[in-house]
Amino acid sequence: LARRRRRMTAHEVAGQAGITRVTLRRAEAGEPAVTMATYVKVLAALGLAQDLALVARDDTFGRRLQDERLQRPAAAKPPAAIRLADYPLLREIAWSTDPEAQLSPSEAFAIYERNWRHLDRDAMGAKERRLLERLTATVGKGVLLV
Repeated sequence: LARRRRRMTAHEVAGQAGITRVTLRRAEAGEPAVTMATYVKVLAALGLAQDLALVARDDTFGRRLQDERLQRPAAAKPPAAIRLADYPLLREIAWSTDPEAQLSPSEAFAIYERNWRHLDRDAMGAKERRLLERLTATVGKGVLLV
């Protein structure tokens, strides 16, 4: 498309790139045997050499998604029930619930999300942090909406 937009013939681009018209056709068709050097030559002939930097730029969003998938255990399951008395910050934000109550994972996760602004996250113990991470990975499907 770039060649056509510039109203250049395949013969002109191939000549400027120092490749054959057959190689240019293969590059334009996206054949896997075409070398990166050929693409660089064609981009230069079209005046698009600076666009090569766009191909190699860091895809921060894609990398973050990949990293999250690597960190999250594939077979993680939420706990069957969460005893409120075992998690001090959860007990604190669910103050109107009996401390000996058993919450479902979705109930506990909803309480954390709803009351996140009231939590002293620095005071969260390792056990409760692991619970929250597990709930986020399973119930929240990797997302804690806070």
